[in-house]
Amino acid sequence: MSISAVLIAPDQLNTLQATEPVVVIDTRDADTFAAGHIPGAVNLREVFTFLATSTPEGLQELKATFAKALGDAGLSGKETAVFYEDAMNSGYGQSCRGYYLLTWLGYPKIKVLNGGFSAWTAAGLPVSTTAAAPTPATFPELPMTDVMLTQADVLAALGSDTVLLDVRDVDEWIGDSSSPYGKDFAPRKGRLPGAVWIEWYRFMKPSAQGPVFKTPDEVKAECASAGIAPQDTVYLYCFKGARASNTFLALKQAGFSDVRMYFGSWNEWSRDPSLPIESGQPQVTQIAPPAKLALAA
Repeated sequence: MSISAVLIAPDQLNTLQATEPVVVIDTRDADTFAAGHIPGAVNLREVFTFLATSTPEGLQELKATFAKALGDAGLSGKETAVFYEDAMNSGYGQSCRGYYLLTWLGYPKIKVLNGGFSAWTAAGLPVSTTAAAPTPATFPELPMTDVMLTQADVLAALGSDTVLLDVRDVDEWIGDSSSPYGKDFAPRKGRLPGAVWIEWYRFMKPSAQGPVFKTPDEVKAECASAGIAPQDTVYLYCFKGARASNTFLALKQAGFSDVRMYFGSWNEWSRDPSLPIESGQPQVTQIAPPAKLALAA
């Protein structure tokens, strides 16, 4: 599957539903879903809310939980899974978290509605208040992909050439808050030692239908501003793997070849007092002037 084909526009989804087997998965909360959703959509809030650890037991639970939930939603391997959230700047990347989980599980057909439900309604497409009754399927056992990082993987990467990319909000990056759920939700505030920062919002831009993903060239430019090149090995993290999933999709569709994610993220890392962190204002690295300018000075 071409990564550029992952993002789907509302009119394209409307056509796809009429021509191919599709399971549309709404990742919003139950009340919002009940008030109006894409016709035929299945509500699966756990795509956003499930907290995972990167221990072998934790990853096995993650796999088992979503294999069952996605099978119950009707995914057998033949259908295209399409995830959506309300708007790309308000759902903390929750639809992309579904894309990341299915990528990890090796599922062959995955899409994300670019612009979310707000783009769907802005396009004048139909809205339903009737919950779908999916036909449960057996989720396929497929070769899993190497996109999931453990705590040990991240610890081993500290001080290496691997780019540790923190995409959390600025108050979390500087250590004023531990999470989006409250300043003291997690026991420690800060960031991974040596991490660089690009806030996840920067990979999106306004459109007539609400925020959408930036183009591959624009994504590359955002990364270049932090010294990150498409050939770098990039380890992503946020708080629980949602905002980092948004960035995972942005980087993959822009052609970054080696992008993986620490899904346990700050929620897991901060709870182990033996693990190193940085806190406070990051130090600014001074960039040396070019040789010609230095000689002329």
